[in-house]
This record gives sequence, C-alpha cells and structure tokens, in this order.
Amino acid sequence: MMVITPSRSIRDDQVSVTAVSVNGGSAFTQLLFRVIRSPLLSALALLVAMLLALEWLVASGVVSPAVVARPSVAIAGIAKLQRDYDLFGAFRLTMTTTIVAILLELIVAIPFGYFLYRRRAYSIAYTGWLAALSAAPIFLLFPLFLVIFGRNVVTLIVMGFLPGVIPLILHVQDGFRSVKKTYLNVGESFGLSRSTIFWKIMVPAAAPTIFTGFRLALMYTLINIVAIEYLVDLGGLGRLVADRYFHFDIPATYGAIGAVTLVSVLLNWTIGVSEKLVRSR
Repeated sequence: MMVITPSRSIRDDQVSVTAVSVNGGSAFTQLLFRVIRSPLLSALALLVAMLLALEWLVASGVVSPAVVARPSVAIAGIAKLQRDYDLFGAFRLTMTTTIVAILLELIVAIPFGYFLYRRRAYSIAYTGWLAALSAAPIFLLFPLFLVIFGRNVVTLIVMGFLPGVIPLILHVQDGFRSVKKTYLNVGESFGLSRSTIFWKIMVPAAAPTIFTGFRLALMYTLINIVAIEYLVDLGGLGRLVADRYFHFDIPATYGAIGAVTLVSVLLNWTIGVSEKLVRSR
C-alpha cells in the first residue's frame, strides 16, 4: 500500500536543507562583504595597487630609476641595509627619540592647556602668542640648540619637543572648553566629586580634540627630528637617508624612507588605540 506522506516529508526535508544552505550562504556572503569593505583591507589594497603601479612605471621606463626606485628592489634591499648600515638600530634611535619628545610634550601640554582653560584671563593673554609661535619656523633655531646642547640626542629631543608642544597645548585648551555644560551639570546633580567629573566626564568628552592635537604634535615632532638627523648627519633614520642619498643608492634611500613611514604608522596606531581606551571610560 502506497502512502503520500513519506514523499511529502522528503520534500519538507529538502526545503529545510535548501533553506539552511541558503541562510549559510547568505551569512558567508555577508561576512565576505564585511571583510572586503573593511577600512584596513581597503587601505592595504590601495597601497598594493599604488606599489604595483609604481613598479610598472619604473620598469617600463616612464619614471627613471635614478629618481624613484622600484618597490621590489627597495624592499629586497632592506636586508642589505640592516647588514651594512644597522637599519634596526637607526629605527630604534629615531623611534626612541620621538617617543621621549612626545612624552615631554604631554607632561607640559596637558597641565598648561588645562590651566589656560580654567583661567580665562591667561587664555586671552597667551593664546595669540602660542598661535603665532605655532606658525613660526622654529626649525630654523637648530644651530642655536647645537651650540647650547652640542651635537647629540638632546638637540634632537628639544627640536622635536618645541614644534609639537604648542599645538598640543592649544588643542588641550580647546578640548576642555568644548565640553558641554550640560554634562558637568548632570555630574554635579549625581553628587560626583570634582576628580570624578574630571576623569569620567571631562576627559572622555575632550578626548577627540585633544587627540587631534596629539596627532599634529606627532607629525611636527617626527618631521623635525628626521630633518635634523638628515641635515646634521646625526642620529637614526634621517642620517641613514642622507648617507644613502649622497652615495646615489636610490633603492636604499627609499628603504630608509619606508622605515620612517613605519615609525609614523606605529605611533599613529598607538595614539588611535589610546584614544579608544580614553573614550571608553
């Protein structure tokens, strides 16, 4: 005796299996699109595309290899840079000098910027001066600091500190000033202490502006340190770039420039992680 029920159950199973496979495929597709559209992957894809385009331009003769090195040659020459010129040692020196200068900027800029925020009269008196100093070519003072401190790492730290601390002070002041009065009133209504209001309300609310100044300070600091290393033949990566450039070693020059870029990327990444931690308080 034949009954229709088994065939119907088979169809139901087939439909359910098909639905599961479709849902699984849909989830996988969504995950794939999410990965493809991620900012990090997009940035890496753009970087690879630019390097491949540059490789083709130099290899085909459109761009002279005496001006721009082929990326493949520059990357392959990193091992030679390390073996003959201690690339990692130069990288470590430039990185350490930049970090010390930035830490000194934070020690000075945060309390001074907060002081200007709290004392309106001093803010009106000195903000214009600080803005003028920020626009001034402080870099041209490096011969004076060479005479005062000598041809050593202290000069690099001072020359990195001065152009970076001023914009950081201004952004710390603007950051605290941008905190809405409503946030402070809510904290006071809950009976929070001044220190709790400062750390739990004011600092996270001011963090976007402060960390913008932090990134500007990093940019000015690193540029000045590498430039002094280049001009005075002192220190780390800037000296290495100058040495290889004056010997017409174009691939090694671009390899050292890539190391400078890596210093900037690592420090900017550290600042980004720190900002997320502060804003999540």
